[in-house]
Amino acid sequence: MSFEPDITERLARARADLRMGVPIVLNGPVPALVLAAETLTQQRLTDLLALGGAPVLAITLRRAQTLKARAYDGDLARVLLPDDAALPWVQSVADPADDLRAPMKGPLLCARGGDVTAHRAALDLVKSARLLPAAVLLDVSDGAKFAADHGLTCLALDQVTPHLAQRSALHPVISARLPMEVSEAGRLHIFRPEDGGEEHYAIEIGRPPRSAPVLARLHSACFTGDLMGSLKCDCGPQLRAALAQMGTEGSGILLYMNQEGRGIGLANKMRAYSLQDQGFDTVEANHRLGFEDDERDFRLGADILKAMGFTSVRLLTNNPRKVDMMRSSGVEVTERVPLKVGENRHNTVYLATKAAKSGHLL
Repeated sequence: MSFEPDITERLARARADLRMGVPIVLNGPVPALVLAAETLTQQRLTDLLALGGAPVLAITLRRAQTLKARAYDGDLARVLLPDDAALPWVQSVADPADDLRAPMKGPLLCARGGDVTAHRAALDLVKSARLLPAAVLLDVSDGAKFAADHGLTCLALDQVTPHLAQRSALHPVISARLPMEVSEAGRLHIFRPEDGGEEHYAIEIGRPPRSAPVLARLHSACFTGDLMGSLKCDCGPQLRAALAQMGTEGSGILLYMNQEGRGIGLANKMRAYSLQDQGFDTVEANHRLGFEDDERDFRLGADILKAMGFTSVRLLTNNPRKVDMMRSSGVEVTERVPLKVGENRHNTVYLATKAAKSGHLL
């Protein structure tokens, strides 16, 4: 008998530690101490520099391109920390908030050669923790001993790497009747991932037969649009229009996925909004932050549909990528149903960017 946490549980613990500013250790051929750049404190940075060695700030290729840093490792760059590195320097490299005010952050010297498995895993971890995609790493001689001596979470890289590449399994928790304005015959289903991440929801309107294509909408959470009526996007109008159409037809499934800000989280979404105020479009803002155009995993929606017994859909979307994802995940899309609502003077450029750079059919 053992109560020792498995790799899924240890990863959840590691994400929580990084969000709080607590270091973790990634143990492999080259063990590394890892700290999230966003939650790093001056005291912990001072303690890290006191250990000696050659600490680096790992950033994604997108962020490296913005900073004109050499990404010798392809998808990431390892920026060498100066001997006198202070917290503001680390934060300015990780966070683009002051890029326009202070564009010259370099010259940034980058490491090349050697094993970058830990650096790649560290970036995946801070991303999945909804933090800025930047992490400070320092090689240590004995990862397990270092972690034990300092009470830190220690993860084996040979377990972490394949696990991070998989999406977490979703399990139904509970469902209950939910009368709504669009239909009194509503039901809310809650699905919880094994990895301790955000729960996702399925709103079932009526009793759609499992033997026929169901009218479905794969909707990503948008706190600002769905709840606050933001005019910067079309998310709120799309949500309400999709539910209204399902109510009119008498049945449907709306999948409400907690992948805020195209999968980067609300805090990073607000950082992107701040960059948009400086003149960058949605995609450019994501890239300056170090993210890809879209970090969402739409396969989760297909997983929920199949778990509920649906194998084919009439998909309410303007995004061909969602159609492709459904089909590649084993859910037949018999029809793409356009959902063109919500354009206003505040989001015209945003919608144009979605069409030009993300392929949305608007």
